[in-house]
Amino acid sequence: MPPGGGGPMKDCEYSQISTHSSSPMESPHKKKKIAARRKWEVFPGRNKFFCNGRIMMARQTGVFYLTLILILVTSGLFFAFDCPYLAVKITPAVPVVGGVLFFFVMGTLLRTSFSDPGVLPRATPDEAADLERQIDIANGSSSGGYRPPPRTKEVIINGQTVKLKYCFTCKIFRPPRASHCSLCDNCVERFDHHCPWVGNCVGKRNYRFFYMFILSLSFLTVFIFAFVVTHVILRSQQAGFLNALKDSPASVLEAVVCFFSVWSIVGLSGFHTYLISSNQTTNEDIKGSWSNKRGKENYNPYSYGNIFTNCCVALCGPISPSLIDRRGYIQPDTPRPAAPSNGMAAYGATQSQSDTAAATPLLQSEPSLASDELHLPGKPGLGTPCASLTLGQPTPPSSMPNLAAEAALTDILPLKEEHVGHQFLTPEEAPSPPGMLAGSPLAHSRTVHVLGLASQDSLHEDSVRGLVKLSSV
Repeated sequence: MPPGGGGPMKDCEYSQISTHSSSPMESPHKKKKIAARRKWEVFPGRNKFFCNGRIMMARQTGVFYLTLILILVTSGLFFAFDCPYLAVKITPAVPVVGGVLFFFVMGTLLRTSFSDPGVLPRATPDEAADLERQIDIANGSSSGGYRPPPRTKEVIINGQTVKLKYCFTCKIFRPPRASHCSLCDNCVERFDHHCPWVGNCVGKRNYRFFYMFILSLSFLTVFIFAFVVTHVILRSQQAGFLNALKDSPASVLEAVVCFFSVWSIVGLSGFHTYLISSNQTTNEDIKGSWSNKRGKENYNPYSYGNIFTNCCVALCGPISPSLIDRRGYIQPDTPRPAAPSNGMAAYGATQSQSDTAAATPLLQSEPSLASDELHLPGKPGLGTPCASLTLGQPTPPSSMPNLAAEAALTDILPLKEEHVGHQFLTPEEAPSPPGMLAGSPLAHSRTVHVLGLASQDSLHEDSVRGLVKLSSV
């Protein structure tokens, strides 16, 4: 209890003292625990990912949701208002066949929309630098200056010359039939087109699912339209046409949606059937890459010459694995030691810092100035070792000009750390006070020496002459 205090002692909180030594070897290399990130989180393209990277879509997905609504609403109305009547009047197979088509359409749509269409990974900085180095070697770098990489390379496929274009965004030469999608900002292998109705690009890895989607959707649309008309006709025979529309108003809405949709869907299915039979892509057909108008010798090098073989390759061939490991973890970079801030050099400092300090002009000129210019006969120079001082109190200077000369000399010869960014002196390099120099020779060659004062007159004379020489330099 404190003297003079009658109240109870207040509770005191004590902080635990760490018993671990905070040496320079440990503190700069302490790592912070950072949660591992997956590659889809830093994917450079304009894509959206869901379910921890398992689902990959384009950023513009508004039309995709419209597609879902049209299919779900139209099919739902058909199963709710038409199938019960048709199952009784015609056959129970009508809702069964309609259900199989509906689930097949939804499965192929989601498979097309949620999968990787065949995105090509972008070149890493090292790969891009190596490619530019190869381009410089191929073009010849003797002229000097910046030489932009060529836009194309030429390869021969089945006797046909195919140009490979250089992508300045992905820093790669695109393989044959690949193209860069401007909406997704990715190079896609065997690029067909970007379809907003499915919310994704259509390429090598999801083209077969896209084709099966539009083909099955064509059958579903025709199926619903045909049986809706059948339903209205059967009801109109019993109670008249207007009464049939009043009894089943949903059938009118289904018929209108299917009528205006069936033409575009069936036409799109027929167009892609032609492309598959000739082993072409939409991009190649629009550009006329293998058109006979470009020349008689221009032909499609990817066609097998047989419609059946082309269809089997496009629809039944193996699916190539994804080239982007979007669910993989990002490899952490090599940790760098923190910059020292306590006046001590960090443990394991690189040799380049000492080489930089040695290459500083002022530090390079110090030995020559001290040994050649400031050395006088019979007088101790800056290059000579300092005289050892005896134990005891150092003799104070007898005049103030000498102190001013010493301060000026120290300012002209600054410490090494002023020339090299944050190059601090180690405890071995730090100069000792004048009273503790006895018995400890200054062996380090790069330490700032404290001159032993043999006499006040000699120090004053050396200081003045040194100032004159250094100012002239």
